[in-house]
Amino acid sequence: RTLSGIGNPIHSMAHLNPPHLITRANQLAALIDRLHTQPAIAVDTESDSLFVYREKVCLIQISIPGDDFLIDPLAYLDISPLRSIFASPQIKKVFHASEYDVMCLRRDYSFTFANLYDTMWTARILGWPRVGLGDILNEKFGVTLDKKWQRHNWGKRPIEPGALTYARFDTHYLLQLYEVQAAELRQRDRQAEAEEVFGDLAQSIYRGHDFSPDDVWHVKGVYDLSARSQAILKQLLILRDREARRQDRPAFKVFGDKTLLALAELTPHSVEQMQHIEGMSPGQLQRYGNALLAAIAQGQHATPPTPPRRTSIDPDVIERYERLRAWRKQVAAQRGVEPDVIVSNAILMDLAQRHPRTVEALPTQEWFGPWRRQTYGAAIVEVLKKG
Repeated sequence: RTLSGIGNPIHSMAHLNPPHLITRANQLAALIDRLHTQPAIAVDTESDSLFVYREKVCLIQISIPGDDFLIDPLAYLDISPLRSIFASPQIKKVFHASEYDVMCLRRDYSFTFANLYDTMWTARILGWPRVGLGDILNEKFGVTLDKKWQRHNWGKRPIEPGALTYARFDTHYLLQLYEVQAAELRQRDRQAEAEEVFGDLAQSIYRGHDFSPDDVWHVKGVYDLSARSQAILKQLLILRDREARRQDRPAFKVFGDKTLLALAELTPHSVEQMQHIEGMSPGQLQRYGNALLAAIAQGQHATPPTPPRRTSIDPDVIERYERLRAWRKQVAAQRGVEPDVIVSNAILMDLAQRHPRTVEALPTQEWFGPWRRQTYGAAIVEVLKKG
């Protein structure tokens, strides 16, 4: 089906209909009935990851020709009826940088996705020099987005009018952009490649995890500390997580990693000794000073944490991996795209470890589907045979 009307010249912002804010069940039901008549819809989401301990979807934007809708999941609104829209193979869902949106909607609402299209990944596949939505909208449609809303707290209610305007433009032009890109994909015979990528993106899963004291080993610089300082850092992380949960704030807004690392290394014995530590404010000292000293003291008497086992990689595997990277760099340069558009680092390492000798032995897995096997399989096997 064609998207009638989408290809028309864009109207000036002054002539746009106001966006529709959906906060009631009857409004959502009417919208869903309308969406089922559409060949394609544009979708985006806004979350509050910069402001709460556990992020959530705070707004869902959907655009169709002539109208923009802003669905408020925080308005005591059951949005589960949208499941039929996202799962429908008859309706194309056009996102920009869909992976995070898909992960969040799957995490919060167990939605599944069919017939997904991603304008950012299409731009990458086509070798466009700039792939951010703001850059593309400015270049293709002469639209400039107000960057002040990029770090907005989307969990605040009521939503400010300026934020609503910003949110609607995240989807307003996506269907027009889709038509521009789809024509270029056809012209350059890249549809099959794009569809394979879109299929992989539709399966994206949120991989976040709850805090664990073993997260100490993920802090940059932890391996430079003594065992005693590592034990202190572990207690400081436990304190930070407890405070972040209690205040419903992101952990990094309680203390930054660098500040905790410095505390663990310097092991101050008084609040005064903490005053000149990087990232430590007077307010933090007043609020947490005694608790920090208690955590440091506890760490000094705790059993040092056991580092995770580090697996060594066979030098032959490394050598094969580097050959594959060199091959990929050459192919990407010839196409005028970034190297990971060809094949990701993770897949290259997997191939280097498996060391398949024939095309038939190549793995079939996420991000290395039939199109990549057919297009690059023989060349990959030849590269692997050289060692």
